[in-house]
Amino acid sequence: MIEDLGKYGKLFELLVKDFTWPTDYMFKFIVPFSADNLNKLKSYFSEDAIIKHQESKSGKYISFSATQKFDDPMDIIDIYTKAEEIEKIVSL
Repeated sequence: MIEDLGKYGKLFELLVKDFTWPTDYMFKFIVPFSADNLNKLKSYFSEDAIIKHQESKSGKYISFSATQKFDDPMDIIDIYTKAEEIEKIVSL
């Protein structure tokens, strides 16, 4: 199964090994500034997620973080996979 996760296989192993489930997990992204990019990122998380974002000084990028409780490591992998749809996104 881990082989099927491609580049996320190692992350999946770490999530299973190092976290007790359910767990709070924080995502951090940097994306080019646009309302569309911000709305897409927000849509990946539930209403109870703690979301913070800040525009860069130049106004070209948004720093975005979201913390949410997850029941399963695959839920985290799913969000990273969805986030790849956003052009020029950087996951931290």
